[in-house]
Amino acid sequence: MPDRRQGVTLADVARLAEVSEITVSRILRNHGPAAPATRDRVLAAVRETGYVPNRLAGGLASSGSQLVGVIVPSLTNIVFPEVLGGIRAALDGSGFQAVIGVSDYDLVTEEELVASLLAWRPEAMVIAGFDHTPAARAMLEGSGVRIAEIMEIDSTPIDLAVGHSHFQAGFDTGQYLLGRGYRRFGYVGHDWIADRRARLRHDGLVAALAQAGLSLLASQRIEGPSSVAAGREQLAALLAQGPKLDVVVFSNDDMATGGVFHCMATGLVPPQDLALFGFNGLDIGQALPTPLSTMRSNRFLTGKTAIELLLAQRVRPSQPQVVDTGYEILPGATA
Repeated sequence: MPDRRQGVTLADVARLAEVSEITVSRILRNHGPAAPATRDRVLAAVRETGYVPNRLAGGLASSGSQLVGVIVPSLTNIVFPEVLGGIRAALDGSGFQAVIGVSDYDLVTEEELVASLLAWRPEAMVIAGFDHTPAARAMLEGSGVRIAEIMEIDSTPIDLAVGHSHFQAGFDTGQYLLGRGYRRFGYVGHDWIADRRARLRHDGLVAALAQAGLSLLASQRIEGPSSVAAGREQLAALLAQGPKLDVVVFSNDDMATGGVFHCMATGLVPPQDLALFGFNGLDIGQALPTPLSTMRSNRFLTGKTAIELLLAQRVRPSQPQVVDTGYEILPGATA
């Protein structure tokens, strides 16, 4: 296999497919005839190596694109615009520009964006999370450019990880609430398939409760994305299950804000009647008449740190690097 720090070349594909570089180039450009078996062998080698054709030509390619590719799952979730704000701040005055793609939490869309952005030979790539299709991972690993996987550090990165441990955040949430005297826990969450980080926080919470000899008494989760409306509906469904709860932990602040609205509509007063705890530290939660108790992640710092580290060292290091940007408890008034 090629040296991942240097990038996969046309010659690497040709060697694996056992054909000439001219044949590989001709097949990838759809110029001229090729035997079906040869074409299949070349395309299989492209997938295995993660080779991405270069869209930049001649002198432009040699001088670099001055681009940094960025892929985030959403722009409607306020979490990611704050990350992009940190990226923009770090790029200011650097001569580099960010090219942004939005995957809508779909790994196939992310794979297409990875191929499209890498084809322009960016100086670096920033991508949210560790979940990628095998083809996307092969392209990222084989590109040779610096890669920052951001927002979490719970797995081994391809190159650089910047963010915090979501499992530990969930664990620390549990310990904080146990320290406040809560013992009867419920949980309200959203889609774990699209949002693996929410699942990690849930698992960390469960681990903290288990360490104290406790467990969740009730749990309610939707398969779709998080929203204020979903949080309100799911808290109502959770409380209808019957167990008497003294605190409910939500997968994020959107859901927890909906929980506050349910309490307002039904006459429940947090935290006297029911404590509520979120995650993210969004402004909307802090602007409520009763500010939301939650955990705030350092999203701006995460984006800024990722870019600064990528541009400070342009060659991919031999060992992956992990940078923890941390989080903090916002005591609020709902727990």
